[in-house]
Amino acid sequence: MHALKGVSFDIEPGEFFGLLGPNGAGKTTLISVLAGLTRASAGRVLVHGKNVQTDYQAARRQLGVVPQELVFDPFFNVREALRFQSGYFGVRHNEAWIDELLEGLGLADKAGANMRQLSGGMKRRVLVAQALVHKPPVIVLDEPTAGVDVELRQTLWQFVSDLNKRQGCTVLLTTHYLEEAEALCGRIAMLRQGQVVALESTSELLRRASSNVLRFKTDQTLPDDLAAVARVTGRVVQLPAHDALEVERILARARESGVLAQDIEIRKADLEDVFIDVMENAAHAQGARA
Repeated sequence: MHALKGVSFDIEPGEFFGLLGPNGAGKTTLISVLAGLTRASAGRVLVHGKNVQTDYQAARRQLGVVPQELVFDPFFNVREALRFQSGYFGVRHNEAWIDELLEGLGLADKAGANMRQLSGGMKRRVLVAQALVHKPPVIVLDEPTAGVDVELRQTLWQFVSDLNKRQGCTVLLTTHYLEEAEALCGRIAMLRQGQVVALESTSELLRRASSNVLRFKTDQTLPDDLAAVARVTGRVVQLPAHDALEVERILARARESGVLAQDIEIRKADLEDVFIDVMENAAHAQGARA
């Protein structure tokens, strides 16, 4: 079985590109191939025209990767870690940019702190700074806000968005927070079982979604016909509803079944709704081919 199969797409310079998929879809494998950490059995990957296998050093200098895992050297403080990373890429006299990174990522007051003393969120900020310290034109963010607080998420996205808009950096983002991808990414690829199952602009993906979603809370169990199409999280139920007549039909069916709907609201479909639809359709298609 292939971790990736027939994956092919281009990311334009200066683009903010999203790579989405469930766990095990192949996102991190694809990033590992891009970074030269995993060797693809076929095909080729170019970063700014540099082949990641045959011209590894040049390709790697074009790339800054923020991994999922918290990897750090326990013997350095924050500033020393960034200086060491600069030296890895042969970048000298980099103090001004290091200061800007420390300030922009909220690390200025931690510059002299040993890496072991930092919280998980602060360590993740350092990983971002290390990925950016050699000023790469391409930034890869692999689940950069997983398990971190709201403040870090806001700080990170403000800083990275500024790099994208002001300096024209290309950004490749993987995330399970789909509201982030919807807000930040101009174009999105969706992976399932190592294959691209959707590749379109974010706006086009959203246009494909059902027009509305009915949302309410209940303590009762939904009837089977509603449960089959509902997304249920605890007490919260969400159902696709294309128009007012369908909203009324769903609520009437719930009343008939003894389901008390509370805090009823209707919202526009978002990227999470699209993602679920794409994954379900892809599962049916891949199952039919199996």
